[in-house]
Amino acid sequence: MTSPKLKAIIFDMDGVLIDSEPSWQEAEFQTMKLLGLPICYEDTLQTTGLRIDQVVGYWYQRFPWDNYDNKHTANTIVNQVVSAITTSGQAMTGVESALVYCRDNDYKIGLATSSSSPIIEAVLNKLNIAHYFDAIESAEHLAYGKPHPEVYLKCAKALGLEPMTCVAIEDSFNGLVAARAANMQTIAIPAVEQQDEPKWIIAHQQLRDLTELPEYLGASS
Repeated sequence: MTSPKLKAIIFDMDGVLIDSEPSWQEAEFQTMKLLGLPICYEDTLQTTGLRIDQVVGYWYQRFPWDNYDNKHTANTIVNQVVSAITTSGQAMTGVESALVYCRDNDYKIGLATSSSSPIIEAVLNKLNIAHYFDAIESAEHLAYGKPHPEVYLKCAKALGLEPMTCVAIEDSFNGLVAARAANMQTIAIPAVEQQDEPKWIIAHQQLRDLTELPEYLGASS
C-alpha cells in the first residue's frame, strides 16, 4: 500500500520555528528553583513538548510544594518566555525558505502547538510569519495536550484534510507521539545535541534542519 499524497505541512512551534526551548528551560528551571525544587537544568528536558500546566503538574507530582497554584506558576514561566522571545527570539535555520517552499508548492500550512496564545502571538510577531499559516491550533484549552493527538487532529480538520495526508514536524518525543497517534506522517528535527539519540526512530524521517525540507518533500511527491 502506497502512502497517500501529502497535502499539508503542520509545524510544531517551539524548537521547530523558533529557538525558544532554551528560554523555556531557563524559565522553568529558575521558577522551580525559587520554589525549592531539587532539580538541575538538564532535568527540564523531561518536559519538552508538554503544555505548561502539565509541566507544572509534572514537577508537583515529583516534588510537592506548599501553596500549590498551577496557574500562577504557569503564568510566571510563560511571562518569562514571552519576554525572552520578544527581546531576543531567533528563527530556527531555514524557517522562511521552508514556509515559502510549502506555499509555492501548494501545500497547506498548519501550526499545532502546546503553547498558549501569548507565546504564539509573540513568536508570530517576532518572526513575522503569521501570513503563511492556513490554520493555527493550540492545545491551550483542550482536555489534553501533547502527547495526546487532539491538537493535531483539530489542525487537520481546520485545514479540511484527512490526518494521513499531513506531515507533522516536531523537535520533541512527546510531539512525535501525538502526531503519530493522529495518524500523520512525521519528521523529527531534534536539537543538535540530541540528534544521535535512538528515540527518534519513531519518526518517519529525521532531518538536520528545515533547509532539508524541500528536498524531502520533493522526493515524497
